[in-house]
Amino acid sequence: MSKRRGRIIAGVAAVAVASTAGAVVATRGDHGSRPTGSTAVAVGATPGVVSDAEKAARKAQINVLLAQRASAVLKGDQAGFLKAVDPQLVTGQTRLFKNLRMFGFSKLNYFVESERKTPALVEKYGAQTFTVRLMMRYQLTGLDRSPVQTDLGYSFTRRGNQWVLISDSEIDSELSRDGHQQPWDFGEVAVTRREKVVVIVDKAEAALGAKIAKSSSAAVAAVRRHWPLGWDGAVMVVAMREPQVMSNLWTTGTGDGWTIAAMAVTLYDGEPFRLKTGAPVGSRIVVNPKYRQSTDKDLLVHEMTHVATDSLNWRTPEWLVEGVAEYVRCAAIEDDPHWTVDPYRRQVRKKYLPTMKALLTSADFDGDGERAYALAWWSTAYLAEKIGPQKLAALYADLSTHNTTPAAYATILQKHTGKTPAALAAAIKNWRG
Repeated sequence: MSKRRGRIIAGVAAVAVASTAGAVVATRGDHGSRPTGSTAVAVGATPGVVSDAEKAARKAQINVLLAQRASAVLKGDQAGFLKAVDPQLVTGQTRLFKNLRMFGFSKLNYFVESERKTPALVEKYGAQTFTVRLMMRYQLTGLDRSPVQTDLGYSFTRRGNQWVLISDSEIDSELSRDGHQQPWDFGEVAVTRREKVVVIVDKAEAALGAKIAKSSSAAVAAVRRHWPLGWDGAVMVVAMREPQVMSNLWTTGTGDGWTIAAMAVTLYDGEPFRLKTGAPVGSRIVVNPKYRQSTDKDLLVHEMTHVATDSLNWRTPEWLVEGVAEYVRCAAIEDDPHWTVDPYRRQVRKKYLPTMKALLTSADFDGDGERAYALAWWSTAYLAEKIGPQKLAALYADLSTHNTTPAAYATILQKHTGKTPAALAAAIKNWRG
């Protein structure tokens, strides 16, 4: 089931209305032993022909080089990181090194996944030139529960007895959606840390990073108040000017009513192209550049609820994933006695509730996002009142693990609510809120 895990800017973005008071991938633990001792082999002895043994040898040599680069990042050794870099790439690779150092890796390694054909580079740099798709597997200190993985494309040529990196973008079109699209892959960044919150912005907008970090801390506290299963509050918020960070597509329709303001992007370990058959291992919140200057607690609470529940979003239906995020957000708004979502309640009751015929599906979100988010919130608020937040969380977790078929879905709903899907939809529609 696809999960948008984002906030749209429309009716749901305007629910904080002033009150009468006037205030308004399968885990790889080991990628094989690194070659030790003498691994140098004459590669390309016959022009234009590379044997399997020669390919294996140069793969082993590149893995050694990649291990040295990873070690250089962890140790802060810029010279070591740049040692095998062509002069034309030094400026970009220096920026990359400085960015990587700011993120705080507890684990980092790179390894070759496969070779790729790049005839233009071979023609330009010679027969001893080749390109690899490689994996970057990493864990950020205090943020990631376990390592996550993405892919890169690097091209090397042989100069004397050394392999030299000559391109880091030749096969970008063959990489996964977030390959070479991580926050550290663009311009210089500023990193702000506040408790377990990490905020990434462009270096020139460091003040914005501090502002978002303050709002993020308040949002974390709100989520922890209203999500009963517990969360340690560790989260990264990326609010950069670059629109391609983690390959988000920000507008799926026309006008602000269909514009996604932010998204919780799910992270996995293992092969990025592999069908995801397990729970994610983490999330990042990425803010639409258009709204980065106005990012506030209200927006962040919704996304942070997704982060707090990311390990439970695997099979949980979209209406409950988004409904819980909106439920927590609205509850956080009403923590302040000067604010209320009553106007939104009236709007949902009058405009959307009469159209409800069944529990929402992903097609409802695709067809009319504003209506779907509204009814998802209403449905979740109904459950929170009727069975209580603790049992709501238990339903969420049960669906995440056991919602494998329509029959299982119906059984789980009956178990936790005492109603069939149709009866539950009818009760939600008749509830006055």
